Amino acid sequence: MLVGTVAPSRSSFLVPNPLGCSAAVASARRLPHRAVTMTLKLFTSPHNKNAYKALIAAQFVGVKVEVPPFQWGVTNKSEEFLKLTPIGKIPLIVTPDGPIFESNAIARYVAGLADKGLFGSNAYERAQVEQWIDFATNEIDTPVYQWIGPLYQYGVRIKEVEEKAITNSKRGLASLNAHLANHTYLVGEQVTLADIITVSVLTSPIRGLWSEEFMREYPHVQRYFWTLVQQKQFKAVIGEVEQIAQVPTEIAKWEESPLFKLMKPKQDDKAAATPAAAAPAAAAAAAAGGDEGEEGAPKPKAKNPLDLLPPSPMVLDAWKRLYSNTKAKDFREVAIKGFWEMYDPEGYSLWFCDYKFNDENTVKFVTLNKVSGFLQRMDLARKYAFAKMCILGPDEGPFVIKGVWLFRGSEVPQFVMDECYDCELYEWSKVDLSDEAQKERVSAYFEEPDDIDGLKLQEAKCFK
Repeated sequence: MLVGTVAPSRSSFLVPNPLGCSAAVASARRLPHRAVTMTLKLFTSPHNKNAYKALIAAQFVGVKVEVPPFQWGVTNKSEEFLKLTPIGKIPLIVTPDGPIFESNAIARYVAGLADKGLFGSNAYERAQVEQWIDFATNEIDTPVYQWIGPLYQYGVRIKEVEEKAITNSKRGLASLNAHLANHTYLVGEQVTLADIITVSVLTSPIRGLWSEEFMREYPHVQRYFWTLVQQKQFKAVIGEVEQIAQVPTEIAKWEESPLFKLMKPKQDDKAAATPAAAAPAAAAAAAAGGDEGEEGAPKPKAKNPLDLLPPSPMVLDAWKRLYSNTKAKDFREVAIKGFWEMYDPEGYSLWFCDYKFNDENTVKFVTLNKVSGFLQRMDLARKYAFAKMCILGPDEGPFVIKGVWLFRGSEVPQFVMDECYDCELYEWSKVDLSDEAQKERVSAYFEEPDDIDGLKLQEAKCFK
C-alpha cells in the first residue's frame, strides 16, 4: 500500500451496493464533497504512474485515498468491477457520486476537492494547467510508451516506429526543457496539477529508459524532476527514485525491467486486506464526520519545537520594528548597530542562502517571481524568522539570488525544510560570527547598498 493512504479492506470492493462503494463512502454521498471527510477508493496496480497523479493530488488537498488489493486479469474481469468501468481499465476511483476512470480525469476530480491552487489563480493559468497536462500526455507519455513498450515485449518492435518515438520524445523533452529554463514550475509560482501529472509521467522513463547521460541535453527537466520528487507530497506516493544507469537498446523480458520490481504486488497485500469486524462502523463514522470512541476525539495540536526553546533576551518583533521604522540615512548607525546589540547567538542563528541554479536566471521579472514565491511559501516561519533576499548581477543578467536569514534556534528549522520545498533549491551556510567579514556581509544585506559581494544590487525583498 502507498504511503499516505488509509489501510485497505477486502470489503471495500466486494460490497452489495451497485457502485461498489463501502458503507463509509456511500454515507458520504449525501453530503457535498468539500464539506465532509471522505475516503476515496482507487483501484490500481502498485506504483502505477497513472495512479500517482491522483494520489499526489490527494496529498496536496488532504483527502484520504484507500488502495484496495488488485490483481490484474482477475479483479478487473470481475462482474462487480466491470459495472464501474466499461472496459476494465485502471486506475479507477470510486467516489460518493460514482466511479471515474481515465487517470487525468481522476486527478482533476481529486485536485478539485479543496482549493489549494492546483488549477492556477485565474482563468489564464487554468488554461495553462490544462495545456501542460495535454502536453505531458501527448508529447511525453505517448512517445515514451511507443519507445519503451516493445523493449519489454509489450508490442512488436518496429525500427521505423521506434525511431519516430525517440525523435518525438526528444522533441517533447526539448520543448519542456526550454520552458523550464525560465520557470521553476510549469504554471505560476507554485505546484499545480500540471506539475503533478508531468512528474508522474516522467517517473517511468527516468526509472526505466532515460539515463543521466541521456538527460544531460535536458538539464532543466532533470533539475525540475529531482526537485519535485523530493517534496514530501510527491515522495509520500512515489517513494525513492533510482535513475536507470543506461538507455536500454535490446529487447528484454518485462520481469527484467527496473519497473517490474516496483509494480509487482507484495506478498503481504492479502494480509493487509484482512477485514476487521469494527472497520465498517468506524469508517462510516469517520466519513460522516462523527466520533467513534476515544480514538475519534480531536487531539491537541502539537507545539512547534521552537516554542519549547529556552527564552531568549532577543525579541524578534522588536528587531522587525526597528528595521521598519529606521530612516535610510540613520540605518547603519541605528538599525544595524541595534541589531548586533540585541542579537542572541544562543537563541537565534544567522544563515546565508545561495540559489543553486543561477545560470537559469536570465529574465529579471521571472527571477523576482522566484524570490517572491519563495517568501510567500515561507510564511509558515514568519513568527520565527527574518530575512533579506537580494537579486544581484549585471543589468543584462544572468542574475544571482542570495540572501541572509535569521532563525529562532541554532539550525534552519526542520519544519521549514520539510514544508517549504524551495529550501532544497538553495545552499545554506551558517554565519560564522567570529569572522568580521561575514558579519559585515550580514549588515550589507540588511542595509541594501549599491553592491553586495561585488555584484550590483538589482532588487531586494524583506521577509518580516
